[in-house]
Amino acid sequence: MIRRPPRSTLSSSSAASDVYKRQAKISIVISNIENAFILKRAKNHNIKFAHISHMAKKREYFDKEISFLMKENDVDLILLIGFMRILSASFCKQWRNKILNVHPSLLPKYGGGMDIDVHKQVLLNGDKKTGCTIHYVNENVDQGPILVQKECDVLPEDNEFTLKDKVQKLEGLAYIEAIKIFQGGL
Repeated sequence: MIRRPPRSTLSSSSAASDVYKRQAKISIVISNIENAFILKRAKNHNIKFAHISHMAKKREYFDKEISFLMKENDVDLILLIGFMRILSASFCKQWRNKILNVHPSLLPKYGGGMDIDVHKQVLLNGDKKTGCTIHYVNENVDQGPILVQKECDVLPEDNEFTLKDKVQKLEGLAYIEAIKIFQGGL
């Protein structure tokens, strides 16, 4: 979650931590996975963190718990990185234009796809380019307004794992640019 100067949460990549160091102050890190690496990283860096299980909860209740923590920590911007849950329509409306998601494709291609499956589709379809997209989250999965796209070539020797690695390297750069746009700097 980000506050101006930005504070952020819901992150899992080392590229994202570079984003925070340069552009944002981390307010809180939240994960629905109890042993998520990002929670350990937050603890090691003395950053407030929380595990909120989604198990046996209605989506709206889970989202209310997250929203409460974000308000309590004065969050201005939510970064979804490795957060593999669909947020409720009411949550998306409440935080409209304050939630950014990274998707591992050049949307609108492969919208709704997740993780390694997206990279498999890129290869199956013979795409020559792939990349990542940072977009605002709305009630429609992977259909919010696009802020940034970064692309890379798909080479004959690539497989879904090499593509995933290439795309993840672009995500941190894309998030830096997206945060600057959010702050009005681009």
